[in-house]
Amino acid sequence: MADTRSASSLHPLYRADQVRELDRRTIAAGIEGFALMQRASAAAWQVLRARWPEVRSLTVLCGAGNNGGDGHVLAALAAAEGLAVQRVLLKGSDELAGDARRAADMATAAGVAAEPWEAGMALRGELLVDALLGTGLSGEVRGAFREAIAAVNASGRPVLAIDIPSGLHADTGAVLGEAVKASATVTFIGDKLGLYTGAAADHVGDRVFRDLGVDAAAEADLDPAARLLEARLVDAWLPPRPRAAHKGDCGHALILGGAPGFGGAALLAAEACARLGAGKVSLATAPAHVTASLVRRPEVMAHGVRGAADLDGLPALANALVVGPGLGQGSWGQAMLQAALDADRPLVVDADGLNLLATRFAGLQRDGWILTPHPGEAARLLGIGAVEVEADRPAAVRALRERWGGVVVLKGAGTLVAGPEGVAVCPFGNPGMASGGMGDVLSGMLGALLAQGLPLEVAARLGVLLHARAADLAARDAGERGLLAGDLASYARILVNPTMGKDDAAATR
Repeated sequence: MADTRSASSLHPLYRADQVRELDRRTIAAGIEGFALMQRASAAAWQVLRARWPEVRSLTVLCGAGNNGGDGHVLAALAAAEGLAVQRVLLKGSDELAGDARRAADMATAAGVAAEPWEAGMALRGELLVDALLGTGLSGEVRGAFREAIAAVNASGRPVLAIDIPSGLHADTGAVLGEAVKASATVTFIGDKLGLYTGAAADHVGDRVFRDLGVDAAAEADLDPAARLLEARLVDAWLPPRPRAAHKGDCGHALILGGAPGFGGAALLAAEACARLGAGKVSLATAPAHVTASLVRRPEVMAHGVRGAADLDGLPALANALVVGPGLGQGSWGQAMLQAALDADRPLVVDADGLNLLATRFAGLQRDGWILTPHPGEAARLLGIGAVEVEADRPAAVRALRERWGGVVVLKGAGTLVAGPEGVAVCPFGNPGMASGGMGDVLSGMLGALLAQGLPLEVAARLGVLLHARAADLAARDAGERGLLAGDLASYARILVNPTMGKDDAAATR
């Protein structure tokens, strides 16, 4: 059985208020606030020099508060190393207080001139440093700050964001009107959930975390807002099979889907299920699709089903069920979904299965299923708009789990998995996955893991991880554009075999 204990050791992600509390406790324990600011700036400077060693000039844009203070100290460090530094102030030194004022005075003493922000001003550095707005931002960016962010994005030059790209919500990954598009982001003390999901994918660039000597895990009362899925979990959660294993030991999965005219989706799910190691895979689909299914994948046991009566007890023979790919919302799809619900087996519900839940099973809740909505389906399940879902993806996935039970996978950039152990975030995946059938493949992978006996939440986390990493390997070999859902199954097969793909796992760990 998979080792579920490793889930609690996953890299923690925090909300902004939790990181501020960590900061407060660290200062209360005896580390001066300005000393902590100097540590942050030194860490950012090290990242800058390691990534852009050839750069000889910087533009550092500084706002108010500690984020701006980090920028002032970094400007002083860069000047001390002989770089030409343009320091642009969105708030004058006379408007600063505390550590931020002290940092600004440090930069001035180091000989770094201060230039007040003016719309249309030239940003002269080869590299821009974003120290405009920190994690405390909650409302929409306006005025001079919005102008400065737009100028940074229009510059065409690389950008290092300090702690978070200005304008990005630290808890949700939503853009608050306008946000810096960074080449890299170095963040401190506690890693932020908002750097890993939603619109963050287009703004953070490469993420670098530095704890500055603060052990967040030692604060037992600060439960992480989420945890980060890691490549190493594949071997931890899916160990090698016994040498005497036979197909009966590896589970039987049943895919219910493929209404007339929609057979491809169900077949994609069935093939992915087989490639991830289910001992037997059955497919209940419209009779018209059986021949094509046998030609495409003869290992899948395809059954032509005109209605629930034709299932003839098949759901009861399976260890896990997947319902939804190509299901449709007509009478055929409704009958298949009802049969899956009646079977009392671990269940994955996707696509039109989710739409039918929203419209015909509004009061239903159960523990034994994995729901896999994209933002539009999530909106229907919650009775809100898709824009609201994307504005706060972590809140949406928690609400879905509370409303429907079980484990919920909210798909999209930075896929979220919510279960009894909390929320997990997938940092893998690429834009090539924006093509038809990707969700069908994921549902088949989840069905395979459930059929092999993995607990619901472990199966959901592992399936999401494998799905995204398989897409990354496929994109590495042939590019993102033109990536097809059917490409993923063979790469996922490599990843689930412990003797294969280890170099790839290490490279993306």
